[in-house]
Amino acid sequence: MRFILILLLGLLTFQSQAETLSFGVVPQQSAKKLAALWSPVLSYLSESSGVKIQFTTAKDIPEFERRLSHGDYDIAYMNPYHYTVFSQKPGYRAIAKQKDKQIKGIIVVHKNSTAKTLSDLKDATIVFPSPAAFAASILTRAQLTRQKIRFTPKYVSSHDSVYMNVSRQFFPAGGGVLRTLNNMAPEVRSELKILWTTPPYTSHAIAVHPRISQETKDKLVRAMQAMTADKQGLALLKNLNFKGLEAASDEQWDDVRQLNIHLLDNFLE
Repeated sequence: MRFILILLLGLLTFQSQAETLSFGVVPQQSAKKLAALWSPVLSYLSESSGVKIQFTTAKDIPEFERRLSHGDYDIAYMNPYHYTVFSQKPGYRAIAKQKDKQIKGIIVVHKNSTAKTLSDLKDATIVFPSPAAFAASILTRAQLTRQKIRFTPKYVSSHDSVYMNVSRQFFPAGGGVLRTLNNMAPEVRSELKILWTTPPYTSHAIAVHPRISQETKDKLVRAMQAMTADKQGLALLKNLNFKGLEAASDEQWDDVRQLNIHLLDNFLE
């Protein structure tokens, strides 16, 4: 009898652990800041959906990419280019995205900078979050290259680090996105101005690993839609500078696929 009780307790413990899904958030900002912003949202979704969700991230974007490639996250909030790569392997599938939102990259300079156009950054060292940060790095670097503006890229750990470096005038310019800029402390944000903005593309995906059942996916999508319609839920999303969440499908990222980017093809080998 004692053996059976121990076995049952073990099965219950395993079941409880199995029901907790990891939600990986791309580390555009510090882990502490991301946890503060996302944990209340995930707690709300956990209660609403009946699916226990736990926040996690990575130390930097390259590590986040490695974890995505291994399928470490059950659910992940990833940039548009990441989605086009990791939807192929290991096969993440988008279920939701930010409502009424397209993503634009920005290049910021110090508020006292004399730069008026991108051409004024010729021969500058410019900071970016990582090589494969979609709007903040891929799109902004592509425009500089398209205009034949020579520059030296310097990669730092996050969007926050880009803004801090430029605000302290360690570097003359940096790549980011409007949402993360708006999430910065006012004393940092007030030291910056936007020099240039990219064209818009489909924004970040909330995607699930293939091991997640259709039933669970449906529960999550319903909870996200309900959160957007709920005053309390919407207030939590506004802390992320989200207008809401909406259901999404794979083909919505075809605009990004058409850019034919190959930076992370090594993950597909």
